[in-house]
Amino acid sequence: MNARKLVAAVGIVLGTALVATACGGSSNDGGATTGELGFAHNKPWNFDAFSKVSQQDIGISLKSTQYSGDPYRAFIRQSFRTKESPGLFTWEVSTALDELAEQGVIAETTDLWTEAVDKGYVTDAVRQLYTVKGKQYCTPISVDDWVMFYNKSVFTKYGITVPKTWDELMKAAATLKQHGVTPFWNQTKNWAFVWFQTILAGTDLQLYNDLSTGKAKYTDPRVVAVMNSWLDLQKKGYFNDPGQTDFARDLMREGKIAMAPEGTWFTADAALAGMTMGKDVDMFVIPAVKPGAATPIAIETAPVCVGESSKQKALGLKFSQWWMSPQGQQPWVKQQGNLPFNKDAEAPTPQTKALKTTLAAGKYEYYNRYFEATPVPIRTVALEQFSAFLTNRGDPMQYLQAIQTAADEYWAGR
Repeated sequence: MNARKLVAAVGIVLGTALVATACGGSSNDGGATTGELGFAHNKPWNFDAFSKVSQQDIGISLKSTQYSGDPYRAFIRQSFRTKESPGLFTWEVSTALDELAEQGVIAETTDLWTEAVDKGYVTDAVRQLYTVKGKQYCTPISVDDWVMFYNKSVFTKYGITVPKTWDELMKAAATLKQHGVTPFWNQTKNWAFVWFQTILAGTDLQLYNDLSTGKAKYTDPRVVAVMNSWLDLQKKGYFNDPGQTDFARDLMREGKIAMAPEGTWFTADAALAGMTMGKDVDMFVIPAVKPGAATPIAIETAPVCVGESSKQKALGLKFSQWWMSPQGQQPWVKQQGNLPFNKDAEAPTPQTKALKTTLAAGKYEYYNRYFEATPVPIRTVALEQFSAFLTNRGDPMQYLQAIQTAADEYWAGR
């Protein structure tokens, strides 16, 4: 049995054995709008404190069950074949969301989005990420900007100031390398896209967007040039061993890396590693590789969805509506130390407030993170090929050709 079939088989077993637990038991909640809501998720966060807030505010607590990796996705898909689809569960936007919406297994949330956008809680640009054939599905936990986090003590020790341009960033990396410090975090598998995204979008954002819609090819000479730039950084020793499985937060805490491009959710990761924002770690906007009219910033949004046939559908939709409101956003971002997507919720720390001010005052162009922007069948192959490129450090063309083959197959059917 190959690895993918094994994962699917494990998922089916998990789905059959554990679905009742993850979905909050087998009781029929009908149209109840208070009570304990089953919440299946694949996030590293603790939802217990947030559950206490929701219980006090809207009479709903969370019974959360955490999973990780591919077995989680298999478990969720299997749950729709049972009588116990989730009351609430985490997922992802992109074609993965499209698939569930088109299958009719997740609840429509158009009314929730209409209300939230009309009240100014969420922007229409974010709503578009949750739109399938003119209707909305799921709602956001967060909308994160991808910035560069850095170890403050390392910067101070070597007299490095926050880079404002790509050249300054590269000079900082050279200085760190000279002193025996690895400048940047880099990793294979699900994170293998990070530097491809950073360099490509920072060089030619239109080309980046054209790749995601099939208007450009991975074998385009401009994409090859980006891969060679990435290869050059690897050869200079600017990255940690990409095969390391350590979290970026742990490598940064230990001073083994100085910087890591991450979503603003990394503020919570830093806290889990015992680091304090502003004291141990801080963040800055990643400069464009090729200076232009606007600096590109990747956005990442984490959805929660409700099963269409779930016995807790009403409960899940009520919780989703509350999470988008200022009453739900404020305690959530305070717990996470993150930027709120709701304009009526305050940024919880001096660092997030400073970033919010910077973003409001500057000229930035936002784009969808590669993981969500790229159709899943193409992304799956791309992550495998980027990982191989990172571990073999050779001519990028063979890897790009493999990705383009997958892209050709996908777009041929569209």
